[in-house]
Amino acid sequence: MQHPQLNCFLKKLIKALSLSLILIGLTSLFFQSSAFALSEREKNIKEAGKLRVCIWPDYFSISYKNRKTGELEGIDMGLSKEFAKDLGVELEYVTTHFGIFISDIEADRCDIAMFGVGITEARALYIDYSEPYLSSGMYGVASKANHHLNSWEAIDQKGVVVVVQKGTYMDGVMRDRLKNAELMAVIKNSQREIEVRSGRADVFIADYPYGQKMLQVYDWAKLLTPKEATTHIQYAYAIKKEQPEWLERVNTFVRAIKTDGRLEQHAKENDLLPIALIKP
Repeated sequence: MQHPQLNCFLKKLIKALSLSLILIGLTSLFFQSSAFALSEREKNIKEAGKLRVCIWPDYFSISYKNRKTGELEGIDMGLSKEFAKDLGVELEYVTTHFGIFISDIEADRCDIAMFGVGITEARALYIDYSEPYLSSGMYGVASKANHHLNSWEAIDQKGVVVVVQKGTYMDGVMRDRLKNAELMAVIKNSQREIEVRSGRADVFIADYPYGQKMLQVYDWAKLLTPKEATTHIQYAYAIKKEQPEWLERVNTFVRAIKTDGRLEQHAKENDLLPIALIKP
């Protein structure tokens, strides 16, 4: 004699057991896949017990060495610590600048560059970028004593000398954009300020972080803000090419800080919330 209720119970039990076995199998495959996806770079980092991070210590609000305290400060100082913590390793900073950081990455002097690296097609030929986490337009920094230059729109005229730091994205953009003004490219970021303060140049081009910091630190500086948005450059982290698993690990970190509030927290602490790409 058949029992409909018993048969129904047995069918449900078999179905539940089948689903459990499937889930167990999928979980096993997931962990096997995760183990397999661990990049050679991450293995080396864990074996060494440290993450080597390239930084430029003159980047206000990003990766800046405070000359009064001797301490490193900025959004990427905080976020590099977060990344090292996620990886379970110590942190080692490698000093570089925009003129040589690609060579440093290619020569394996660091595992990753974390100092607001602007995404450009030219750089993408030599390095791979993470997903972006900041985005900024361009601004002009001039001396208050310069009464002839009072707006961004007045920059591109004959007789105006515009300073950019060689190797930055501003260098490439302004070379293409300026038709009348003279362009001066310098190696060190501090040279831009020296040229403007001395009167040899009229204005230097900066991004949002550097421009805001100039106003906070120097009473001689005035900011030339475009009436219309300039070309926005997205900032990301940079690694050596042909490391897909390591790139995915870096991107996993970038997505995590966008969703768990860490990017917002560090952006607020460094007055960069207006340019932070908080939404994943």
